[in-house]
Amino acid sequence: MKSGGFLQSTAVGFGRALSRALMSEEVAHRSGLLQSLDPRVRVIGLFALVLAVTLSRKLTVVLMLFLAAGMIAAFSRVSIATLARRVWLVVLAFTGLIALPAIFITPGTPIATFAGGSVRITAQGVATALLLLARVETAATFTTLLILCTPWAHVLKALRSFRMPQEAIAMLAMTHRYIFLLVETAGQMLESRQSRTVGRLPGAEQRRMTARTVGVVLSKSIALSNDVYLAMQSRGFRGEVRILSGFRMRSWDYVGLLVFLCAATIAVWIGR
Repeated sequence: MKSGGFLQSTAVGFGRALSRALMSEEVAHRSGLLQSLDPRVRVIGLFALVLAVTLSRKLTVVLMLFLAAGMIAAFSRVSIATLARRVWLVVLAFTGLIALPAIFITPGTPIATFAGGSVRITAQGVATALLLLARVETAATFTTLLILCTPWAHVLKALRSFRMPQEAIAMLAMTHRYIFLLVETAGQMLESRQSRTVGRLPGAEQRRMTARTVGVVLSKSIALSNDVYLAMQSRGFRGEVRILSGFRMRSWDYVGLLVFLCAATIAVWIGR
């Protein structure tokens, strides 16, 4: 808990969420390896690598793909520290809890025993847990690079060019915009409430105030959803994502697409 209390820490969390979104847009407009490729190539190429990670059964192959993801991030001018904070540490904590029981319950050769031999850590269990962790870390890194290095509108247009249904595109577009709108609204409400509060409230009262704010935001979202839908309709949105810059494949894009697909195919072949 921060020294400013639950209310202030919640408002700070909302502010950090918005700042991360702005930072993602800033990274997408840098000059780098992924940014120089056509958005369709980025979508196909990185999804192909994610599929290769999923299909590979050898830890060494997955680790090589993870190293490739780090090199792509470096050449795309994506901070490794940002990936570590936003992806690697989060995935390590979440997936690690899921993979931890595997080292005890997977049958195999014991490498350590506890509680008089009733609890065993097996080599096969450790290998299974490491493979799961490496897969999730690598796949999350590739998808994060796609989002960081490609504006969201370009991602949606690239997906639509692959004949993704209009309904799915509309849902993704509105969800992305709607989340940040609600976060901004909730942050403004908490900041407004805090500016009208004299002294420091007890922790329980701050939590009740935050819960009431969440309820108000949810009730406002019902009315706001209709307003957003009408505003999008009045501006000509019919499910098709339209941006000012058009997509045009160049020779460099074809080379990049070929490299992505070849790397994914080789990884799947070796990692069988």
